[in-house]
Amino acid sequence: MFKGFINYVKGAYDELMNHVVWPKWDEVYKMTIVVSVFSAIFSIFLFFVDYIFRTILKYYYNIVKN
Repeated sequence: MFKGFINYVKGAYDELMNHVVWPKWDEVYKMTIVVSVFSAIFSIFLFFVDYIFRTILKYYYNIVKN
């Protein structure tokens, strides 16, 4: 049982170290900036959508309540 697990770990390590093509640091840096900017823009968009729906629901509930 442990022999199979040890072979699995050795195989996974070999795969990660010798067969995976890792990106260069400048590419990682650029993609991190792209993801960060997109996340910020998307969160601002979601904030405004939430604000609009909240305002509409408050208006609706005030009409129904009265």
